[in-house]
Amino acid sequence: MKQLALDIGLPVGPTFDNFFIGLNESALRHLQLWVGDGSNAVIRSPVPTYLWGDSGSGKTHLLKAVAQALRVQGQSVGWLDAMALQPPEFNEDWSVILLDDVQAYNTLQQHTAFNWFINAQTHQCGVLVAGELPPADLKLRDDLRSRLGWGHVFQLHLLGEIERRAVLRQAADARGVFLNDEVMDFMLTRFSRDLGSLMELLNLIDGYAMQTKRAITVPLIKAMMEDS
Repeated sequence: MKQLALDIGLPVGPTFDNFFIGLNESALRHLQLWVGDGSNAVIRSPVPTYLWGDSGSGKTHLLKAVAQALRVQGQSVGWLDAMALQPPEFNEDWSVILLDDVQAYNTLQQHTAFNWFINAQTHQCGVLVAGELPPADLKLRDDLRSRLGWGHVFQLHLLGEIERRAVLRQAADARGVFLNDEVMDFMLTRFSRDLGSLMELLNLIDGYAMQTKRAITVPLIKAMMEDS
């Protein structure tokens, strides 16, 4: 049976609180200490932090959680990902620079990332980077690749099958809805299996069930797909 992939992305508002830890506790705790709680000034080490792992392991979620936490504290951040066709110049007001999906950077984005990195060191700005590969395996310019692997490196791991089911069940229970085993099997075999997509899929299914005043079943999900 062919797996379907809905273009639904991550849920709005990734935070540390709604990150499902799994085997990634060390990376999460590191970032929480790195960000601080805003009650006192945090002196961040100039040593960069690099997160790597498969798609769906939570890299972008954690980068966005860092950005959200810092903005709540009144700080500004620089963000660069592979979708930025005209990257901005480095801004000295940034507290942190966040570089996402570095494995996909083109020549201009690599040049920008290196420039940001050098400026971040000069201005004592924190650096957090994410990619799908370990630093040594990145197909990037040598000077950028070597700097990305210079500091703290954490591998993020995908949640296992049992953990995905537990998270889905917990999220459904929090909404007051019931997912039977048939529905869970259908969601986990027919759609993108990364947790962000599964959570957004649950949002869509729950909303469709409320709109149509029907229980959540496999036929309801199929009807939702036909209506979309």
